[in-house]
Parts: sequence; structure tokens; C-alpha cells
Amino acid sequence: MSARRRSGSILVTLAILGIAIAGYLAATKLSGEVPVCGPLRGCETVSSSEYSEIRGVPVALFGVAYSVVALAASIVWWRAGDRRALYVLYGMGLLGLLAVIYLTYLELFVIGAVCVWCVSYAVTVVGGWLVAVVALRGSGRGASDRAD
Repeated sequence: MSARRRSGSILVTLAILGIAIAGYLAATKLSGEVPVCGPLRGCETVSSSEYSEIRGVPVALFGVAYSVVALAASIVWWRAGDRRALYVLYGMGLLGLLAVIYLTYLELFVIGAVCVWCVSYAVTVVGGWLVAVVALRGSGRGASDRAD
């Protein structure tokens, strides 16, 4: 399997996981429910905090939108090998990293609780950005990326 196909499949998988996680969090927020955390605690506290919404819009909906765009760019990279898709993922990833850092800060130092779903979503954002960085560095090598 070529490096492009490998990185593309990882990026697509991370984006789909991101959609699933953020979708679950958005659905629970919009329905007035709290996410199920199992034996871990904190999801209820984070979900009910004032920081779970921006002007009445659940933060998780922004995560869904982010992951949908990431999925589209990942598919373009995976299928067509268009480096512009990697630049989109890289740029979005930088913004995503800032959001993840800020939201994690809020969880740890302001809200005083950690949501395992939020941490899982953050892993998809950071992981996607790292894969995009590695793919960008490797995609300039020429024929190896086109040998599918």
C-alpha cells in the first residue's frame, strides 16, 4: 500500500470517528440529555457547563462541521492525491489544535471536570493534523505517491 493510500485511509477513519463522536455529543446536547460516560465521571459536568455552547449553538456542532470538512479533504487526498487537500487538513488542524487546547484548558482549570468523549474527539483532531503533517512531508517525494 502506498504512503498516500495509508495516510488517506487513516485520515478518513479519524474524520469518521470525529463525526461520530461530535455527532453523539451534539445529539445529546440538542435533546437535553447528558452523554453517557460509564464509570468515568465528568461528561455531565462538561456538557451542562456554560462553555458547552457558543451563542446557543452546541460546541459539538462545530466539531461535526470540522470533521465533515476533514472527511471531504481526506477523501480528496486519498483518492486523487491532491496536495491542496493536505494543506486544507494542515490549516484546519492548526485551528483545531487551538480549539482543543482551549477546550481542554477549560475542562481542567475552569470547569474542573474532564469528558472522555471530548478527549476522544481531541485525539481525532490532533491525530488528523499529525497524519497530514507527515503526509505533506512525504508527498513531495514524487513517484512513490503516484504508484498506487
